[in-house]
Amino acid sequence: MTNDREELITKLDSGEPVKLVMALNRWAFDAKHIPGSLHFDDPDDLYSSLQKNDEIIVYCSNVDCLSSVALYRALVEHCYCNVRRYGGGLLDWVEAGLTLEGSSV
Repeated sequence: MTNDREELITKLDSGEPVKLVMALNRWAFDAKHIPGSLHFDDPDDLYSSLQKNDEIIVYCSNVDCLSSVALYRALVEHCYCNVRRYGGGLLDWVEAGLTLEGSSV
């Protein structure tokens, strides 16, 4: 279920077709997110935008945040077969000094 930072960086840098989805609300996404992230305000938009065989990595703010856990479980329950979670989330990304996008960056 967990995806570590170095593996995520490698996937993003190599241009692999990974769908990185932030599980927090629109305000948090607009404020700051990992470059290339997707955000969905509505579950129907989420399910219609992602294919069942897409490589999907979900994340939220930090290891204790349960939003990404809930999104991970919802995707698996909807038969998405290649879903993982970047548990460290935004906090881990920021602590590593990596680039963010958003209005509060």
